Amino acid sequence: MALIKNKSLFASLMIFVAFFGAAVGGTVHKVGDSKGWTMMGVDYEAWASSRTFQVGDSLVFEYNKDYHNVNEVTPNNFELCVTSNPLERYETGSDTVTLTKSGVHNFICGVPGHCGIGQKLQIVVLPASLGPVAAPVPRPVRSPSPSLSLLPSPLANSPVNNGPKYQTGPSPAPHSAASKSIAWIGSYFLIYLLPFFILG
Repeated sequence: MALIKNKSLFASLMIFVAFFGAAVGGTVHKVGDSKGWTMMGVDYEAWASSRTFQVGDSLVFEYNKDYHNVNEVTPNNFELCVTSNPLERYETGSDTVTLTKSGVHNFICGVPGHCGIGQKLQIVVLPASLGPVAAPVPRPVRSPSPSLSLLPSPLANSPVNNGPKYQTGPSPAPHSAASKSIAWIGSYFLIYLLPFFILG
């Protein structure tokens, strides 16, 4: 009996690890797609702008290591194409860089002249996603149609409506624009900003 429980616990744990690993593993982005990391024929700015990068994703740099390398550098060194004192240097020809921090990441080729003619990549890494979250969509408030309110009700003079009128309590106060705005801002905070405070 204990063996059966241990096997089912182990199987449950393996399923959990498989799903959790798939969720946390992130997207793999091959830099430059089929052309790879090169100084010819790739607009890395356009390549990066067509993608979304998040913590947990990976960049794969594929290149001929006899002619290129990859240096992760500061924003200033990225702008000036300065290869001295990189944050990280990769030289294998097939390097995988896991994105572990949100913010701007800068990569250049350290071979003299290559960065200057465009072999450089700057990406913005977003915090890890908690999954798809639907954004609250404010809906317009519709007022009653004026044409309908001018028409007399067919039941206005019926015997049922001629009895005494009772008021069961005060009418609820209409929601002000300010209270609706506060509610919307609160929803936005809970859905979008709270995860950043929790995770980061």
